[in-house]
Amino acid sequence: MNLKRLNTEFTRFVFVGVVNTLSYYSIYLFLHNVLDWAYMPSHLIGFLISLNISFFLNTYVTYRVKPTLKKYLYFPLTQVVNMSVSTLLIFIFVEFLHINSNIAPFAAVIFTIPVTFIVSGKILKAPVQSK
Repeated sequence: MNLKRLNTEFTRFVFVGVVNTLSYYSIYLFLHNVLDWAYMPSHLIGFLISLNISFFLNTYVTYRVKPTLKKYLYFPLTQVVNMSVSTLLIFIFVEFLHINSNIAPFAAVIFTIPVTFIVSGKILKAPVQSK
């Protein structure tokens, strides 16, 4: 197997996404099951923590760019669609489709991967303008 073929931005993005999803999901399950928080606050807190993890993993691993304060401040914009869609899907999965609230976040993530890859790349690879 040719390792160079596997070392693409998208492959690295998926790898980082798996690591980030596991960090989010661990936080979510801890808050939801161990601390007995409701699923939505658990989701939101887990998402915010994993957003920071995602920024640094994506800058260093996926796109191999230098993290800057400007990119850090813009990076949450990449997640607006992700957060909106995943939150809506989790609500629909739990409340209307009666999917277990431990599974719903994982199911929602599948729908948000392609959009997040495109938007993240545009923001993180944008040239830094000096003043």
